[in-house]
Amino acid sequence: MERIALEDLEPSEAADGVHLALMAGTESMNVQHFEIEPGARVDEHSHPHEQTGFIYEGELTFLTDGEEIVCGPGDSYGLPGDQPHAAENRGDEVVRGVDIFSPPRENPSWQE
Repeated sequence: MERIALEDLEPSEAADGVHLALMAGTESMNVQHFEIEPGARVDEHSHPHEQTGFIYEGELTFLTDGEEIVCGPGDSYGLPGDQPHAAENRGDEVVRGVDIFSPPRENPSWQE
């Protein structure tokens, strides 16, 4: 078993105000921590991985299939693989949460 502490992560800035860090992972899935500053945006993208997540601070607005879906503290979400989606922090506080990807994301482009 591997233990990874949140305070030991070294996040990468994937986009202006969007900080991501890979956490634990196995052969079938991995966990990514994120922090998204007020006003920051994750541009529309897709990936073959299924993605589920959980917000524990702030509110994040997802844009997918022509809909806007707001997730706040205590909310979880799920996206099938290859579904285009974007996300925006329209609030006044940093959004913090975790994503789980299956299959695992190996060497995501934002780590470069």
